[in-house]
Order: sequence, then C-alpha cells, then structure tokens
Amino acid sequence: MDFNDQLRRYFGTDDLDAVAPGAMEAGIERMKVDLGMETDPGRRFALWALMHMLGEAPDLDVAFKDPQERDAARNFMDLLDKAPGALS
Repeated sequence: MDFNDQLRRYFGTDDLDAVAPGAMEAGIERMKVDLGMETDPGRRFALWALMHMLGEAPDLDVAFKDPQERDAARNFMDLLDKAPGALS
C-alpha cells in the first residue's frame, strides 16, 4: 500500500497540510475502523504505520497479535525516530 494512496483514501489529498481538522478526525476514525477489519498483515501494518505517524495508532499488543509483527512495528518506530523530518 503506497503512502500517498493511503493519504488520498483517508483524507482526500496527499497533502496533510491541506486537510481541515474535521476531515482529519473523520479520516482517522475511518482508519481505526479499517484497521479493526483488515486481515491482510501487510495492509494492516501499512495502515498502523500511517496511524503511528499521525499519533493515532493503537498500542502494539492491541494492533498485532503476532510477536514478529510487533517486532517489525518496533523496528519501524525506531527507524522513524532516527529519520530527519519524519511525521511523528
């Protein structure tokens, strides 16, 4: 799942600065619902990753039942913390 595709799907644009506060809240709510319904591990991870960057991701033990998926999410968070100009 492409990052910009996710932004357009949930916020109607790939420019987060152009998203109105109400649209941001609505998009995040749709993301939460989709995360709860998604069964494909890769799509689920991509959705969780965007939610994490927006500060809205559920805890790892809630989002990922598989220990390897939790480890991958921790690695993602570590990499993001080291990346200059990251969203989170």
